Amino acid sequence: MIDPEDPLAVQVTKQARIIDALIRRANRQEDVGPSAYRAFQSAIDLQQTVAEQTIELESVRYERERTRKTLAEALASMEEGLALFSDGSLEICNDLFRGLLPDVSDKIVPGLTLDRYFQLMGRSAYLVSTDRKLSKMRRHLHNRRAAGSVVSLVAEVPRDRWYQLSAQQTSPENTVLLLTEITTLVRHNRREKEHLIDRQSDYLQAVFQNMSAGVCTFSAAGEMMMHNGRFRDLLGVPLSRVQPGTPLLDLLDFMRSRGLIDAALLAKVEPWREKLMRRGSLTSRVPHGVDRVLDVQVNVLPDGGFLVELKDVTLETRSTEMLENRVMARTAQLTRANERLTEQYEEKARVEEELRLAKERAEAAVSSKTRFLAAASHDLLQPINAAKLMISSLQETTHDTRFRPMVDRLGGAFASVEYLLHSLLDISRLESADPDTVTETDVGLRGLMEGVRADLGVLAAEKGVQLDVVPCSVIVRSDPVYLLRSIQNLVVNAIQYTDAGGRVLLGCRRRAGRVLLEVWDTGIGISSRDQLRIFDEFTRAENVPIGSGVGLGLSVVDRACRLLDHTLTVRSAPGRGSIFRIGMQVVDRETAHPQRPEPVHESVNGTLDCIALVIENDADVLYGATQWLELHGASVLAARSAGEALTHVADMGIPPDIILADYQLDGDETGVQATLDIRAATQTAVPAILITADRSETVRRLGVQNDMSVLTKPAELTKLRPLIDWKIRRGANGDTDKSRQ
Repeated sequence: MIDPEDPLAVQVTKQARIIDALIRRANRQEDVGPSAYRAFQSAIDLQQTVAEQTIELESVRYERERTRKTLAEALASMEEGLALFSDGSLEICNDLFRGLLPDVSDKIVPGLTLDRYFQLMGRSAYLVSTDRKLSKMRRHLHNRRAAGSVVSLVAEVPRDRWYQLSAQQTSPENTVLLLTEITTLVRHNRREKEHLIDRQSDYLQAVFQNMSAGVCTFSAAGEMMMHNGRFRDLLGVPLSRVQPGTPLLDLLDFMRSRGLIDAALLAKVEPWREKLMRRGSLTSRVPHGVDRVLDVQVNVLPDGGFLVELKDVTLETRSTEMLENRVMARTAQLTRANERLTEQYEEKARVEEELRLAKERAEAAVSSKTRFLAAASHDLLQPINAAKLMISSLQETTHDTRFRPMVDRLGGAFASVEYLLHSLLDISRLESADPDTVTETDVGLRGLMEGVRADLGVLAAEKGVQLDVVPCSVIVRSDPVYLLRSIQNLVVNAIQYTDAGGRVLLGCRRRAGRVLLEVWDTGIGISSRDQLRIFDEFTRAENVPIGSGVGLGLSVVDRACRLLDHTLTVRSAPGRGSIFRIGMQVVDRETAHPQRPEPVHESVNGTLDCIALVIENDADVLYGATQWLELHGASVLAARSAGEALTHVADMGIPPDIILADYQLDGDETGVQATLDIRAATQTAVPAILITADRSETVRRLGVQNDMSVLTKPAELTKLRPLIDWKIRRGANGDTDKSRQ
């Protein structure tokens, strides 16, 4: 019957009603039974309970009123307006909150809804302005339901008073509105703002007046509004002409009348205005006065007016003009210089073309010389070989006659010619690009050095110079012909430039996998300056006596060493002698395959008791060889062709003891083929010596392949005589010879 959820006052009222009903019922009953008594007793208990609860309720009411009074007193004492809305309705507020807007204060009573309050506030005549709409504030309160969310606005009321209205959700049901007066703060901020604006205005005014550019603003009607001092200074007009309200056209007309601007400039004002309105800005450079130039920058202002900025660019313009003039002058100089360079280039090209043609002619001449010497070597060497044979025969036949000295001088002069021709041919071959010029192989130095001692010992003895040779068993990688020729040239030079009683030494030194073949002498020596040029053709040292050579020997040595990758050095001092060194790569003796060492041909006594077949197509050479062999006791069969040689052999019926054949015979015949034909016809390995003017490696290899020793023309007769005897003896013993002579 009693709902515990009802308020206490409601429960007390219901209980009183129940007690009254029970008492009335008890009075109407005539018989008071036990149940009635119990009911009455319950009613008494209930009444006592109700009395206690009533007392408690009164106490609560008292406390509530007391609390409410305390809250009202607290709210009244607050300097801020405050209102509490519970479930969207006003619960309590103080007088400050209620009296903010006097025309609606009587309507701000408990039960007023929050939405209604904002409506009343918005309609109040005392609300001057707010910084945000009241509807938006209410919407924000609805959107922010979480406790603690705050929404505020600033409201202005009459007499320049300002309040901040803050709404805070203290719980989902309760909303507190707090009204705080901020008039003092707003006025302070306003004063600060005005002060800052004033200071900013002063600052801007100072900047405006002290700008390096002249600035002036014009209204939309074209009337002057404000300008700085620099603007008037740049224009050069009196102050009276730049007063506010002065039309732009009047200013321009005044300037035209004073000759400050060109009259044609006025005609451009309207087109400029149209362009300015279309683009929003305009830039132009105009002359001012006699010798000044101004840059004009115009920009449209938001109100339709425009701002004009002037800059003095006279110095810049003059500098630009000066720079342009200098550029033009420099361009003219460069153009002239370019023309001169072009002329020089054309002249250089012409000279280079002439040099190229001259070089081609020189190369052609050198090539022609090389081809001539190569082609004519056979024709040059044939008569020299014949003359050498005949001079040797003369020396033998005039041994005890008064003609012997003359023949000896003839032989010496001829030996000089022969040496010069050999040197020229060597240089010609070394200059050519023929890969067959040199052939590197394993060469034993002992045989070469002993051969040099045998060949040049007589020359040293005739000069009165002691020639010492210290043989070396080292094997090197080189070309045997040109290495021998190089050693011979160095030793010949050493003997030639060493006085009688001096000494020449030929020996070797080992140096870190290489060997240095050295030629020492005690001769006249070479100066430091001459050491740089003695390897050039036809060059001799300054201290060399006249008539002691043409300077080709060392050039041959230098060219041969460069082709063979040998090092050639010299150390010398005038009056003390010289040391020439040839550095070569040493070959391991276990892996080397050196040629069989040549025999050292000592002088042979006695006669050549043999039948010698000489095959030579040159009549003079054939005659000289025949005479020389017959003087040494040989029986000679002379033949000018292979067919004639076969006829002699057939007529004789036996093979000759030795064959001496020229390599190049008439037509396509060669001495090699003629020798092979004779060996085939006689079925005998007849010993043979090939005597030729062809110094190529091809001919040498042909000789080795066909068991023929090779001598180059003009033949060295001191070698030929013992070689013939050695070949015959080896042939008789059944041995073969594959050595290169």
